[in-house]
Amino acid sequence: MPTIDLRQSAENLKLERDAIALYDALARIERDPLRSQAFRQIADNERRHADIWAEKLRNLGAPIPAVTAPRMRIRFIVLVARLFGTHAVRDLVQALEGDEEETYTSQASPEVESIAADEREHAEIWRRLSEGRPPVAVGAAGPTRAGSGPETWHRAGRSGTLRAVIFGVSDGLVSNLSLVMGVAGASSGEGHFILLAGIAGLLAGSFSMAAGEYISMQSQRELFERQIALERAEMEAMPDEERAELAAVYRGKGFSESEANAIAERMFRDREHALDTLVREELGLDPDELGSAWGAAIGSFIAFGVGAAIPVLAYVVLTGSSAFVVSIGLSVIALFAVGAGVSLLTGRGALYSGGRQVLIGAAAATVTYVVGLIVGVSVGG
Repeated sequence: MPTIDLRQSAENLKLERDAIALYDALARIERDPLRSQAFRQIADNERRHADIWAEKLRNLGAPIPAVTAPRMRIRFIVLVARLFGTHAVRDLVQALEGDEEETYTSQASPEVESIAADEREHAEIWRRLSEGRPPVAVGAAGPTRAGSGPETWHRAGRSGTLRAVIFGVSDGLVSNLSLVMGVAGASSGEGHFILLAGIAGLLAGSFSMAAGEYISMQSQRELFERQIALERAEMEAMPDEERAELAAVYRGKGFSESEANAIAERMFRDREHALDTLVREELGLDPDELGSAWGAAIGSFIAFGVGAAIPVLAYVVLTGSSAFVVSIGLSVIALFAVGAGVSLLTGRGALYSGGRQVLIGAAAATVTYVVGLIVGVSVGG
């Protein structure tokens, strides 16, 4: 057997052990018995996956690696869950599961095909939990959804709260760092000019981001609400046609015509429940996650302001070259931290993502500093 089989099997085993640690922790943290049971169910499935890879390593004549602490990404998710509850880590867990599914998609073996099917069922469990519905059984212990096909994990929920916060901080940090460095180059390090420009950039950028997010979110919400209202009107005016559409949805999921018709008929006994299902299945919308325009605006304002404040802080308490050096130092640390935060969503290594963010921020700041020097010299004559 090629060496890569040993390495890949060991990596897959570590992946599954991390998933076991994650879901065991979520099950202990969660107080809702329904959700806790769902997490335990997924953890048991991950144990079966781990046994598959351990057995493959034994068949290849390789020793089974000792169980080690889960990687930093898992520990961070568990920490957030302990502080804010399991609902708060849904986006992070789904991003993690998406990475796992992609990893297995790139491999080809009977073991992987079985595990990939289970991972798609995990996606279905999370979807149903998000909707407040009972989770379905997973893997070999329960039924699978016939005809469902591969289900791609969402990198973030429709609200994308964590993603918005991280990228809001990143935007504020990079844009105001560039502004501060440009003014520093043009003004020969005059601290009061730099401080004034930094504060102006912080406020202007924060208000601009807030206004943009409010308009975007409110427009999207109004569009979704109109689509839901139209669907409601169609149900009132053409109930038979809408019942047939709902039955068609379930036929597409693999149910027989009689089963699909029976499900649709049963759902239409409660029109609100039928509307909710049609909106989710036919329109692809989640009425529970339309989002708050004011929440998005305030969140963007704060996130951008936090990032934009970092390059300015040094000029509040220091002057001259000391303020310049400290400002750069704080900004580099913050850039790396933001990049590491992005890795929680993308699945890339924290060092890679953090280093990339530092390089991008440094490049933008260097360019504006050089432009500031040229403009300053030109104006100074």
